Amino acid sequence: MDKKLKRKVLTASLVGSSIEWFDFFLYGTVAGLVLDDLYFPSSDPIVGLMLAYLSFSLTFFIRPLGGVIFAHIGDRIGRKKTLVITLTLMGGGTVLIGLLPTYAQIGIAAPILLILLRLLQGLGLGGEWGGSLLLAVEYAPEGKKGLFGSIPQMGVPIGLVLGTFTLTMMSLLPHEAFMTWGWRLPFILSALLVVFGLWIRSGINETPEFEEAKKSGQVAKLPVVDTLKYHWREVLIAVGAKVVETAPFYIFATFVVSYATGTLQYDQITVLNAITIATVVTAIMIPFMGKLSDSIGRKKIYVIGCIAMVLYAFPYFMLLSVGQDWAVIVASVLALGIVWPPITAVLGTMFSDLFSTKVRYTGISLGYQIGAAMAGGTAPLIATWLLGQFNNAWTPIAIFIVATAVISLVAVAFTGRYSKDASVQRGA
Repeated sequence: MDKKLKRKVLTASLVGSSIEWFDFFLYGTVAGLVLDDLYFPSSDPIVGLMLAYLSFSLTFFIRPLGGVIFAHIGDRIGRKKTLVITLTLMGGGTVLIGLLPTYAQIGIAAPILLILLRLLQGLGLGGEWGGSLLLAVEYAPEGKKGLFGSIPQMGVPIGLVLGTFTLTMMSLLPHEAFMTWGWRLPFILSALLVVFGLWIRSGINETPEFEEAKKSGQVAKLPVVDTLKYHWREVLIAVGAKVVETAPFYIFATFVVSYATGTLQYDQITVLNAITIATVVTAIMIPFMGKLSDSIGRKKIYVIGCIAMVLYAFPYFMLLSVGQDWAVIVASVLALGIVWPPITAVLGTMFSDLFSTKVRYTGISLGYQIGAAMAGGTAPLIATWLLGQFNNAWTPIAIFIVATAVISLVAVAFTGRYSKDASVQRGA
C-alpha cells in the first residue's frame, strides 16, 4: 500500500468514527447535566436523572439491530456503501435532537420524540463501528493489523473530547442561556462534521479483502444466519470481551459527571476539563498500544489492561473522594488514559481475528453491539442505582467494575480455541 492510500484509508476510518462517537457522547454528557430537567422532570432528582440515563441506555439495545441490518449490507454489498448510510443516520438524529422542543413546550411528546431520535442514532452507530474497523483492518499490510485496527478506536476518545470540549465552552455561558440554547449548539453544528466525513469517505474504494471475497464467490447470502449457525461461540466470546471495555468507560466518562458534581460537589467545568485532558491522553496511547500488539500479541495486551482495571477500581474512587481539583484530573487520566487504552486498542482487531471475511462485519458487529447493550448502556444506570441504594457509597460501584474485568478475562481465555481459520474449517 502506498503512503497516500494509507493516509486516506486511516483518515476515512478515523474521521467517520470520531464523528459518530462525538454525536453519541454528546448526548451522554448532556443527559447528566440538562436532559433530566428539560425532558424528564420529576419531584425526585434521582428519578429524573435515572430516566435521563435510561434514555441514554435505550440506544444500546437498538444497536445490535443496527449492527445486524448494516452488517448484512456490509457483508453482502460492501463496507464503503454501508458507512455512508450509517454516518447520515447518526448525524441526522443528532441535529434533530438539538432542535427538539422541551417537555415544558410540548409535554409528553418531547421525551417520546427524544427517545425515537436516540433509537435512530443507535441504529446508525450499530453499523458504523464494524464498518470503520474493517475499513482499516482489511486494508492493513501484514504485521500492522494491530496498529491499523487501533486507529478507528481513537474515534472514541476524540469524539468524547469534541463533545466534552464543546459543552465546556457552552458551560461558560450564564446558566439560563446554557439551559435554554447553549447545550443545543453542538448538536446542530455537528451537521458540518457529517458533511466533512461523507466527503472524506467518498474517495475510498472497497476493501481489498472484500473485493477478493466477491471475486471468489465467498459472499454469504444471509450473513446473520451463517454467523449464528457457525460462529455463535465467537460471538459469545466477543460479547464477554466487550464487557470490560464498555461498562467502566461509561462510568469513567459519563456517570462521573453527575457523581462528581452532585455527590462530591466538584465544579462542573473542572470535571469536564478532567475528562477532556484524560481523553487526549487516551487518543495518544491507543495507537501506541495497537502497534505494541503487533509485536507481543493482542491477547497479552488485552489481559494486561483487564488486570490493571481490577487493580485500579478502588483507587479511582479514593482519588475522587479527595475533593481537590487535581485529584479528579489524576483519577480520570489514569482511568481513561492509562488503564483503558490497552483494552480498547486491540479489541476490534482481536474480534476480526475470530471471523472469516464473508461474515466478519456481522460477527464483530453482533459481538460488539450486544456486549455494549448488556454492559455499556446499563452502566451509568446501574452505578446511579447503586449510589442511591447504598447511601452514596462508592464501594459497590468499584466492585461492579472489578466484576466486568473478571467476566472479560474468562471470555478472552477462549480466544485461542476459536479463530477465523477454525471457523472456516467448520464451513462458515
